[in-house]
Amino acid sequence: MTNDSVENRRIYLEFESGPRAIATLCTREAPVTSAAIWDALATPVTEKVMHAMYAGPEIMFGLPESAQTFDPASLPGENMQVVPAPGDLIWYFQTPHVMSGLDFELWEVGIFYGKGGRIFGPLGWTPCTIFASITDGLEEFAAACQQTRVTGIKTLTLGRLA
Repeated sequence: MTNDSVENRRIYLEFESGPRAIATLCTREAPVTSAAIWDALATPVTEKVMHAMYAGPEIMFGLPESAQTFDPASLPGENMQVVPAPGDLIWYFQTPHVMSGLDFELWEVGIFYGKGGRIFGPLGWTPCTIFASITDGLEEFAAACQQTRVTGIKTLTLGRLA
């Protein structure tokens, strides 16, 4: 694989009944994390997403076991931020028992779709790695994300673009 193809890696995010957005991986700013997520998406994954409570305009996608193909503790902090831009995708991992009542791991892709997002939760400010940014279809995708606040859980698929 040439360097150009690594630098141009893109993934899609598609709701069950549309719309679809395209995100470009941050291969220069977050090379290890973006490679891990790229490898994890060798087969597209579909999960239920819900709207975040604390972070503002964010939906949360739990990476399913089938895509948990890397050691999350080995990922370095890269391209970290607490105030992501609209369209930024973040990687978040939490070990069991970090928060009271959560006795399981969290493997999360956070998808920020609008202004005013912040990576803030029950534990306070939490810097996370931005590993991709939506580069096509954000406006329509953001409208669908915003609807999860009213309509609740939706189904989303993440996968690689050839």
